[in-house]
Amino acid sequence: MKCVFTALLLCLFSYTCLAAQQKTPLKTKAAEVIVGDIEAGKFKSEDNRCQECHGADGNGQGPTTGAAGKFAKLSGQYPDYLTKQIRNFRSGERKSEFMQIMAKSIDDTDSADIAAYFASQKKMQGDGSGKNEVGKNLFINGDATRNILPCTSCHGVDGRGIDAPQQLIPVIGGQEWRYLEKQLQDWRSGERHNSDGNLMNTFTKQLSDLEVQSLTDYISGL
Repeated sequence: MKCVFTALLLCLFSYTCLAAQQKTPLKTKAAEVIVGDIEAGKFKSEDNRCQECHGADGNGQGPTTGAAGKFAKLSGQYPDYLTKQIRNFRSGERKSEFMQIMAKSIDDTDSADIAAYFASQKKMQGDGSGKNEVGKNLFINGDATRNILPCTSCHGVDGRGIDAPQQLIPVIGGQEWRYLEKQLQDWRSGERHNSDGNLMNTFTKQLSDLEVQSLTDYISGL
């Protein structure tokens, strides 16, 4: 029965993840999909000071800057996910006073171009140190006894994402560990709540502090 229950959960969760990825893409008032311009995005990401925090290549700030982990790596991130976060910051659905100011300073065309530029960079990658067995087990297998599904169900093998017509679920493998830990804590507390159907809030709520740290350690090293 346990195996059947787990299989049903996996099917339901995979369907929910796919549904989240296939929502309406970023559009103009004329209902035309905005295709980001990489070259324009490179200029705009510098002109609008995105690179100051997220790095010229989207790999964030190094450990010697004192800002490591405060800002997400954006290199190789899905443009659909990035534009959604910009809209969420702009509306206040995702909370950050600084990012709300930045998001309100650009329009949808600017955000599509900036997202296209960072998405074009080499996909973020960890240092290969993701050896934490507790984190690895949760990431790959989840925990059926607590209805925690594997992270791979939505984020793919090694956190590199899953092919879908539209990608609203982020690449997380190789993301900076301090940033990951803060996001997991915010999902768990409800401070952040902009995932489809509040899925991330539901599953992180079951995690202990040790499990959050273990997942962070494993995912950041991929």
